[in-house]
Amino acid sequence: MTAQTNQNQRIVLASRPVGAPLDNNFRLENTDKPVPAKGEVLLRTIYLSLDPYMRGRMSDAKSYADPVAIDEVMVGGTVCQVEVSNNDDFQVGEWVLAYTGWQKYALSDGEGLLKLGTDPAAPSYALGIMGMPGFTAYMGLLDIGEPKPGDTIVVAAATGPVGATVGQIGKLKGCRVVGIAGGEEKCRYAKEELGFDECIDHKAEDFLQQLNNACDKGIDVYYENVGGKVFDAVLPLLNTGARVPLCGLISQYNATSLPEGPDRLSMLMGTLLVKRIKMQGFIIFDDYADRYNEFAADMTVWLQEGKVKYKEQIVEGLDNTVEAFKGLLEGKNFGKLVVKVNQPL
Repeated sequence: MTAQTNQNQRIVLASRPVGAPLDNNFRLENTDKPVPAKGEVLLRTIYLSLDPYMRGRMSDAKSYADPVAIDEVMVGGTVCQVEVSNNDDFQVGEWVLAYTGWQKYALSDGEGLLKLGTDPAAPSYALGIMGMPGFTAYMGLLDIGEPKPGDTIVVAAATGPVGATVGQIGKLKGCRVVGIAGGEEKCRYAKEELGFDECIDHKAEDFLQQLNNACDKGIDVYYENVGGKVFDAVLPLLNTGARVPLCGLISQYNATSLPEGPDRLSMLMGTLLVKRIKMQGFIIFDDYADRYNEFAADMTVWLQEGKVKYKEQIVEGLDNTVEAFKGLLEGKNFGKLVVKVNQPL
């Protein structure tokens, strides 16, 4: 059994960033390990998920969820083991999916914990392909995107945990899939490993021409993760009746003002009107929590049969979390970004 300690470490929000987060927006604190009361469990964080939405939680601007308070632990999904249990519903060593944030240990009364068993084959998958990113890809594409055989699907951030899953589900549904990613290595992976028909490097000088060539019959579904110049390139190519699931706008998360240049809102609205395009934003667990089992059943089979592939990037150590998170917002990650916080019991 792994050696235990009486110390906890946690990363708190020290100040709200203006633009891209900086090291001084966070603070690493050493505290005593919490002690569970009757009915509580002590959770040992094994894996911490890093996701773009966390940038929004650092801001106090009105949003769909409350911001992280100054001096409070940064939020985040976690896979934990029960280290001490004073709750009859949980046993020591049991794995759970939690939301305990950027810290090594946390207390819980059991509310909201999802049991993963005592020996899950790939526990970190609960933060990715079998968790929020995979579920987001599945519902956004199938419920809002409504792909039909022969459709052309374009997905931005194509090798990220959401985009990679969107593309593979699109292929399973008989569609032509074009990915957009940053760099030749990511584009090669999308085509050779994930089975995309094409993948275009948005950093290429002839990006617009490559996208036009790859989508010579237009775009029926655009799964939006990025915004910015990628959306500008996609908009004129959308077909009449196209569907646009709006999942994220990572290119804008560090912005401190609106983009320079002419006001393009009238062009966007005119295109949506004339082409009768459906564009819909969604928050996965707010809008689709009751359909998780539907997703899990399909994804479990696809993974077992090798029809969906999944890539993780695991960073070791809580003290490397801030640097990894900053890199995530700059597109430096390759696959689902997870921090290994502690060794398992």
